[in-house]
Amino acid sequence: MLGANCWPAIWVGDTDGCTGGGGPGSALGGVLTAPVYARANNQRIQASGPRPSIQSRQVAVPLEETIKRRLQAVPESPGVYLFRDNRSQVIYVGKALRLRDRLRSYFNPGYAATARVSELIRKANDFEFVTTANEVEALVLECNLIKNYRPRFNIRLKDDKNYLYLKLPITEEFPRVHYSRRVQNDGAMYFGPYTSAQSLRGTVKSIRQLLPFRTCSDEIFRQGKVCLDFHIKRCPGPCERRISTEDYKARINEVALFMEGRSDALVRALKDKMEVAANRLDFENAARYRDQLQSIERIADRQKVLTHGRDDQDIVAYARSGNDVFVEVAYVRQGKMVGHDGHPLDGAGDVDEAELLRGFVLQYYSSATHVPRSVILPGPVEEPDLLSGWLGQRRNGPVTIEVPQRGRKRALVTQLAETATQELQQLRIQADYDRSRTEPMLGALAEALDLETPPKRIECYDISNIQGDSAVGAMVVFEDGRPRNDHYRHFRIKFVPGPNDFAMLQEVLRRRLERLESAQRREEAEVVGDRSFTSRPDLILIDGGKGQLSAAIEVLESAGYADIPTFALAKEREEIFAPGRADPIVQERSSPGMFLVQRIRDEAHRFAITHHRKVRSRKALTSPLDSIEGIGPARKRALLRHFGSVQAIREAPVDEIVKLGVPERLARRLKETL
Repeated sequence: MLGANCWPAIWVGDTDGCTGGGGPGSALGGVLTAPVYARANNQRIQASGPRPSIQSRQVAVPLEETIKRRLQAVPESPGVYLFRDNRSQVIYVGKALRLRDRLRSYFNPGYAATARVSELIRKANDFEFVTTANEVEALVLECNLIKNYRPRFNIRLKDDKNYLYLKLPITEEFPRVHYSRRVQNDGAMYFGPYTSAQSLRGTVKSIRQLLPFRTCSDEIFRQGKVCLDFHIKRCPGPCERRISTEDYKARINEVALFMEGRSDALVRALKDKMEVAANRLDFENAARYRDQLQSIERIADRQKVLTHGRDDQDIVAYARSGNDVFVEVAYVRQGKMVGHDGHPLDGAGDVDEAELLRGFVLQYYSSATHVPRSVILPGPVEEPDLLSGWLGQRRNGPVTIEVPQRGRKRALVTQLAETATQELQQLRIQADYDRSRTEPMLGALAEALDLETPPKRIECYDISNIQGDSAVGAMVVFEDGRPRNDHYRHFRIKFVPGPNDFAMLQEVLRRRLERLESAQRREEAEVVGDRSFTSRPDLILIDGGKGQLSAAIEVLESAGYADIPTFALAKEREEIFAPGRADPIVQERSSPGMFLVQRIRDEAHRFAITHHRKVRSRKALTSPLDSIEGIGPARKRALLRHFGSVQAIREAPVDEIVKLGVPERLARRLKETL
């Protein structure tokens, strides 16, 4: 802990010569803490920083003096600081214009004005910092680290990795409009994020009726044949060149205008096309443009006129009940509401409105594909000028943050807050229902396995292979009785030859625990960033019997994690085996605890065998040419296209292979290998 009166004294190495030098954007590698080696309650605790030299001396120093020394080593420059708990997990990320002043404030008496800050200081066991060139860079780094670590004391969007985007790859000749769950810097246009996939798909379905475009995969597109979508007028048939590149790209631009909510600009463009077609007596196309116009105008009429201006605006409002917060965002484009979306928040706790709004704006607009000219908030926000400047950089234009006190805009915020309240009520009803189902299961499981408390995080492991071939391991994770899909992990078996399930299981567990150990020591930045491997399980389940359990216990004991409760579930009789116990634990199949264990085991089996089938199918499709160094995809295609089969290549003379542009030395090696 970093709070006062934690330990009466602390043993530290010599902290002379504490240095720093991190750069902006460097993830935790840069200026960290002074080398501190603490000993409290007969336990050695290592803080971050370089190891002391051999000449470092051990002196007894009071804890307050140790903290003072460490804080003196912190620079006064802008940057980001992180707090870690006693399990080395990041629990809070903050930004400061002057790092030393901000970190010092946490240790001033009376600073913990709220229960949330008090708990943060109580849980914190270590701190780190990274310096940046200015406050805006610190803001960006803070946002990235919060997304990476998802600290429990930071405000963050729930399940933001599952949000959906609509992608328009405008750099392609005939862009394929499709969905994506991440925004990449590939020149494509993205629209989102959308929390409701159903809503986005409904919008795309409506657009395709007005402005047909291709959605087929590139593999199908390259076949050069129109499909059913063309015949039902949902695709213009670019695969058979039924539409020119220029006309198709113009169509995609119209789709982009519609997604941006700029229906007026789209209406004007279609009217111009209709008039041009009518003037040249092309009445068939003129009628088509007229029908599109009427459909778009019907949709535009359903969009509520909210403001007298024509600026783009986002209106933000929220509802709060205890620690639950739900934020609603309404999108106003050219004075009309074109849609709205809701976002539940994590980590809000008892934060005040200004901090809550700052956290949401930072997290939401860091992943939003469109930043409007104006953001309307229900109340004051922390650092409005800094946020406005950052939003302006993302928009490439000025952005204002407004807090209306009266009038039409205030009425819109109030109305949106009522919508947020209704959405929050629905979420709480669903959460109460889920909690009422999972809590009895976890309680019954803890009682059956004689655990001190119900396990929050359960990891289950399974191995899938056929006589040792294409062997894979699977780790599935359940938290609070529900699957945590983003923490599932696959393992390719690397070091076990032949069919040996016990050794394969040990390899998987050893690699998983090594990553946990590395993360706790913060030796590998990539491992630290993987939240699945940095989280310590409260319970480990093994798909198997006594043999698998014994193999798992052996690894846990050698790695120093024998204190993690570990059990195995045999499939034949659905018996639970415990270490050091001869007889299995037998539960009624209909009991809540048994139902949860079976569900977790079945999920691990499904996850393992699905990946095993993928690996096996990829292996079946490989060619002997793939293993030959110097034969890449292009040469492989040329050889197979010319000779027709690997057998024909094997029988062909070297001279004939050389004629295809293959170097003679490589051609001879190819013949020798085949």
